[in-house]
Amino acid sequence: MRWLLVAALAAVVSCGQQGVAPVTGADTELPPLVERDGSYATLPLEKPEVVVKVIQHGVMNLQEAPSVAEGLESNLASMIELANRACTRGSKPDFLLFNEFPLTGYSTGTRDEKLKFTIEVPGPETAALGEVAKDCDTYIIFGSYARDAEWPGHILSINTVIDRNGEVAERFWKTRNVKRLTPDGEIPTTTIESVRDKFRERYGVEAEFPVLRTEYGNIAVSTVQLDPFVFAAFAMRGVEIMFRTATLFSPDDVKATARFHNFYTAMSNITFPVGSGAEAFGGNSLVVAPDGQVLAELPGNSEGIIEATVPIAAFRKDRRIPRYPMEVVAPVFNQYVDEVPLNHLDLPPEELPQTRDDMGELLDRASRWLNP
Repeated sequence: MRWLLVAALAAVVSCGQQGVAPVTGADTELPPLVERDGSYATLPLEKPEVVVKVIQHGVMNLQEAPSVAEGLESNLASMIELANRACTRGSKPDFLLFNEFPLTGYSTGTRDEKLKFTIEVPGPETAALGEVAKDCDTYIIFGSYARDAEWPGHILSINTVIDRNGEVAERFWKTRNVKRLTPDGEIPTTTIESVRDKFRERYGVEAEFPVLRTEYGNIAVSTVQLDPFVFAAFAMRGVEIMFRTATLFSPDDVKATARFHNFYTAMSNITFPVGSGAEAFGGNSLVVAPDGQVLAELPGNSEGIIEATVPIAAFRKDRRIPRYPMEVVAPVFNQYVDEVPLNHLDLPPEELPQTRDDMGELLDRASRWLNP
């Protein structure tokens, strides 16, 4: 885990940009994103401790359902049943965390095929979950493939937070996709990194690393894996509880991230059907304290609900953001050049890559390392 620590310490030089590229002239005119004295903005806490529950379960992939409508109805019913179970057994939750794709499942195929297996946020599914959130008096957090009329042809990976009033409080775009991880192509979903300039024009730079300030603490949600730079930026922005969603992940990454960036974190992972060959990658959801201690976990690939109590008031008392050695690492990291430039998916809909192979070829063409 040493490389994670080194990267985490170095992450401050990114200050909200991916890849730790040198700061450009435009970025010197950004609004304040980090307080110079290490403090951060908050709302008053409603109570000193909050309960986090993580729901781990399997999902029907929409492409395997009799129809998209029937698959969504079935998956939504499962979410509602599990949420009601979490709300009526054990401690009353303040946050309910689902996995990356509890409504859509993980679909394969071309872009045009996968666009059929997306939802809109807000939409009928978030409205139904909003009723559960109101009845339970809890926040509900989940990820999904999503589509948006403002981004035609793009498949978005969105983490949605529904508040206690049943309203969509925040939509967290995925910051970036990990690259060059496997030899079978690259992830073709659209992230902030891949359309950064247009995203910034539409939503503002603050939306790149948004912090949802709630009466239960400052939270954020991410599907990013193995990327300490991203989580360092969230930490500098004042996150106290980092919620994470996954289809595949490393528990060590979750533990290291909590410890290196001094926040609580919870991860919800999907489970896979017995006999699918993917069981080893399912489950193992957990909640981790800032010192790396595991507060709750659900080992293995089985369905279940875990809970942990976060002493948010005691944690917040006299807290500052992490102390990263920016000036120490800046000489090296300011010379680093991202392999793939920003905005690589800012393309007309008909030119967006259809498959993982197509995405890999696009990155190869755009690569600064392969095409110096």
